Order: sequence, then C-alpha cells, then structure tokens
Amino acid sequence: MSSLPEIRLHEGELNIMELLWSNKALAAKDISKIIKEYIGWEKNTTYTVIKRLIEKGAIKREDPGFLCKAAVSKRTVQTIETKVLLNKLYNGSLSTFLTEYLKNQELSKAEILELQRIVGEQRF
Repeated sequence: MSSLPEIRLHEGELNIMELLWSNKALAAKDISKIIKEYIGWEKNTTYTVIKRLIEKGAIKREDPGFLCKAAVSKRTVQTIETKVLLNKLYNGSLSTFLTEYLKNQELSKAEILELQRIVGEQRF
C-alpha cells in the first residue's frame, strides 16, 4: 500500500466513484445523467468533478466517448480513509477506536463470534 499514491476523495467524488465501482465503466455523459437524477448536479459540475478525479489518478479516461473507469479500488480508498480517520480521532490507535466504538454497540452473538475469529487470525 505504501507504493500507492494516497488519494483522498470528498463525498461528491465518492458518489461518482461508487457508480464506477458498481458499473466498471461509464461514459461521462451517463455519469452526468445519473448524478443529476440522484444528486441534482448540473452537467458542468459533474464534469468538473470527473476532471478532478482524473487529475488525482482515481479515474482513467478512455476515448472515444469519454469512457470513465475507476483507477483505484474501493478497498484502497477505504483503507486510506480509515487510516486518516484513525489518525485524526484516535491518534492512529486501532485498539482505542475499537474499544470506544464497541462500548457503545449492542452486538449479536454471531457478530461477537465473527470479531473473535478475525482477531484470532491475526499473527504476532
């Protein structure tokens, strides 16, 4: 992961990326139509955000047809954003985050068993 650029995306950019992650590839005009329907953005706004995502390296553009494809996986973005959040709110401590978060959750027996399984698979 350290070799990958740390691409940070804001909420509007994530809306477009979600479309690409679920559709593999879309023409910019189709992205614009979908975003207008669900978010209300005008075509120029959507195209500006697409251009910014291309500049960040999150989207690859292919011609003809201004076809857009995700150049970064959802998992990569989730990993980056999770690290940023942990650093910002919990001094980078996963255990502090988990402790505080789990204190306020009502977990089912199945969820507790799944968490125990995940922790048990970790190597020292």
